[in-house]
Amino acid sequence: MHSPTQSKLSAPTAAGQLSGYVTPLGAAPRSDRDSLRSAVADICRPVYFVFQNGGYAVTHDASVQIGGGEPRPDALRLAGFSGPLLPEHLGDPTFCDDHGIRYAYMTGSMANGIASVELVDAVARAGMLSFFGAAGKTVAQVTEAVERLKASLGELPFGFNLIHSPHEPATEAGVVELYLQSGIRLVEASAYLDITLPVVRYRVHGIHRDAEGKVVAPCAIVAKASRIEVATKWFSPPPEAMLARLVKSGDITAEQAELAQQIPLAQDLTAEADSGGHTDNRPALTMLPTFLALRDRLRRQYGYTMPLRVGAAGGIATPQAAAAAFAMGAAYVVTGSINQACVESGSSDTVRKMLAEAQQADITMAPAADMFEMGVKLQVLKRGTMFAMRAGKLFELYRQCGSIDEIPAKDLQMLEKTVFRAPLAEIWDKTVRFFSERDPSQIERAERDGKHKMALIFRWYLGLSSRWANLGEPTRQMDYQVWCGPAMGAFNEWVKGSSLESPENRHVVSVAQNLLYGTAVATRVGHLRSQGIRLSDDVSRVVPIEPEQLEEYFH
Repeated sequence: MHSPTQSKLSAPTAAGQLSGYVTPLGAAPRSDRDSLRSAVADICRPVYFVFQNGGYAVTHDASVQIGGGEPRPDALRLAGFSGPLLPEHLGDPTFCDDHGIRYAYMTGSMANGIASVELVDAVARAGMLSFFGAAGKTVAQVTEAVERLKASLGELPFGFNLIHSPHEPATEAGVVELYLQSGIRLVEASAYLDITLPVVRYRVHGIHRDAEGKVVAPCAIVAKASRIEVATKWFSPPPEAMLARLVKSGDITAEQAELAQQIPLAQDLTAEADSGGHTDNRPALTMLPTFLALRDRLRRQYGYTMPLRVGAAGGIATPQAAAAAFAMGAAYVVTGSINQACVESGSSDTVRKMLAEAQQADITMAPAADMFEMGVKLQVLKRGTMFAMRAGKLFELYRQCGSIDEIPAKDLQMLEKTVFRAPLAEIWDKTVRFFSERDPSQIERAERDGKHKMALIFRWYLGLSSRWANLGEPTRQMDYQVWCGPAMGAFNEWVKGSSLESPENRHVVSVAQNLLYGTAVATRVGHLRSQGIRLSDDVSRVVPIEPEQLEEYFH
């Protein structure tokens, strides 16, 4: 293929469907590669491509004539153009308006405080939406995070995670109570297999009609789903049976239950594709259109007056991926794995270095601590750690054995020496102390059910493995559980040769702004290509830029 400066496009149709002329108003159009590259990358100004001397030239300032009519003597034939495209133009403006943010960009609530107070604070101040990773934290720890963020951010928007806890329903209910009492009015609901009473209680708390008669639900949910049956429940009104239970318990009135039938459980639904942590490894290219079609169908079915929105998560780590998501109709994009590699995350420097070296093939699936007995898996980093293999062995033994006493002697010896590094009786004592404070009913059940006791012991390892990673515990590096999706490898490939290649330079806001800026550039390139503009790779390539350069687009 010829380079842009050598392309012999002699007829207007060779450049696409455009028929028009450009009269430069300022400096003469430039045709050197640096000018072509900088013109495409300058997203604040329109760019006009013209035919000149058998190739392309570009200008920002021009009078444009589209269609018929006699051109001016000094006019040049128009090859293609793209208007200004700022980062705040991406996505659905109603998402930004409703949540009080500037950019349709969200950082997900990675558990155990990986999405830390510091990370949420930085993202919120940059005009984006961020959620604290409350899953795995005690109610006291979440309370502390609530107090810190409210004191620091004031009225700036932010949210907290609410995770489905099928084996610890009291914990889920306790977290909802905390949020309602603390005035947390936005949550990211994750890992839900079905709708629960606590999440319904949260959504309908305080629901009322305003002075104009509009139904107002103060508590908003951004839900994540990867299955159509779960997505359907989020975009549907709260289940009537659960509303009836809340009326009976006095949490809501009969009038509020009636109003709740006019709103979706979640107005915002994130299509969670192949992501780190809990995932069904679904491809975004099929999931996002499916959820968009579901949105349209349920909006018509229930006659909602409010818009329903679908966002995209899983694999969002490069400008091309984000641009594709927005082009497909995503209202917003969500990042996860790449934020764990940032200096503000609640992870350790050791993990950040491991993530910075990860490639797309360096991930695998492993049993999840919170849904271990159900066989639910999550996606983790396999390079530099043996967690996935050891966790897989635990689940294999759990399926085969009815209790700890049934574990073969050889396997038991291996577990105590390599995985737990202590007799299982000692691990059980620690487990009892943990659940005595968190949920005593678990211990009571385990005393009656040997298989449940085995599950709790095994979950001791699964739960601590992520904490060892966050703490950077040097004696346990081979047991680090690091949630990670293939997006991490794509990000590392994209930032090679830039300052973001080094873990110590990965600040969550710089990463987010580079992605948004790059997405705008990539979208522009797509516009030009659709008009027949043939750009060489070195002109159309989107590369990370330095923080001081980002200030021009994010002031």
